Amino acid sequence: MAHSPRFLNLVNDAKSRVREVDLATILAWREEGQPFTLIDVREESEWAEDHIPDAVYLGRGVLERDVEAMCPDPNARLVLYCGGGFRSALAGDSLQRMGYGDVWSLAGGIKAWWTRSPR
Repeated sequence: MAHSPRFLNLVNDAKSRVREVDLATILAWREEGQPFTLIDVREESEWAEDHIPDAVYLGRGVLERDVEAMCPDPNARLVLYCGGGFRSALAGDSLQRMGYGDVWSLAGGIKAWWTRSPR
């Protein structure tokens, strides 16, 4: 998908503040039993089509409104993903502004998962 320059500028600005994590690290965290919440921030139709096992759905449209009910601890580790890592960076930036301190964006989004584990 071709993205507009203004959108890419916005994403790059968010990525300057939000940490990215690769899929191998997330899989290692799972194996080690490290606690984290994996949040799919895509559209509901994308979630219905496919999502990473053990992920929870909290779309970008309601993320800021509903996150505290799902994750009341602002120190909890939250790993966000979308299709390719752009929307999750924007969402992560927003959560950090809300006071969440351990927020990560999955580099490559669900596409990284598909590469590892095709649908």
